[in-house]
Amino acid sequence: MEVWLLNHLSTLALAALLVGGCVFVALAGAVFMRHKFPRLVAKGEYNEMIGVVLGMYAAIYGIILAFVVVAEWESLNAAQTNVATEATQTAEVLRDADAFPPGQRAKVRDAMGDYVRAVVDEQWPLMRSGTPDPSLTNPQVTALYGVFQDYEPRTEAEKTYYSQSVATLADIASARRARLSDAQQQLPLLLAVLVYGGALVMLPLTCLYGIRSARAHLMFVAAVAALIGVSVLLCLTLDRPYSGDLAVSPAPFKEGVLAQYWR
Repeated sequence: MEVWLLNHLSTLALAALLVGGCVFVALAGAVFMRHKFPRLVAKGEYNEMIGVVLGMYAAIYGIILAFVVVAEWESLNAAQTNVATEATQTAEVLRDADAFPPGQRAKVRDAMGDYVRAVVDEQWPLMRSGTPDPSLTNPQVTALYGVFQDYEPRTEAEKTYYSQSVATLADIASARRARLSDAQQQLPLLLAVLVYGGALVMLPLTCLYGIRSARAHLMFVAAVAALIGVSVLLCLTLDRPYSGDLAVSPAPFKEGVLAQYWR
């Protein structure tokens, strides 16, 4: 459900859904409470107790939200960095192949082209849906390794660049595993319950806080609900690094030396 929302709704639409939904529910609850329990809300008979509970809960919830947002933001940045690193290493192998004879150079370029296109055209859509298939690019990786395993460098320059290319291939394989792992990343169940369940608890607490003026009460409830909605929206959009408007882009695989495969 979460991935579907991110991939089918824009951030603006999600904001309208979550923030608007929280505000609407909170306002409806405040109006209901003022009519159903006027002494409780309008006169604020239990404000001292509710204020203490609301303050403590808000502090704890704020700490949890801050931890989740920072962790998710760092994960998103790490995923972007990893993709850029993998693309850079892929380009390095192509540049090093210029030291090889024309036949071997062509084999490296063809094998690398098959890998890059498989990553972008076949694997990326699955990563966006949160269901990456590691085996999808296994044939291309095997073929790429085979190109180097079947080649015997002769000159010292070829041997140097050959060793460097093989080492870079190992780095590419490591970055590929990290990318696929990032695509399956999501908020742990316990933290998800605390973030989304906590929002459901915060809204009723704000409705119970009594303010004599109906307008002031509704403004207070709406402001708190909007803040909660924005916080939940932020957690949702950062949760999946390869889904939604903030998703990591495959653009690094289409730039520089790798642009030759997309002409």
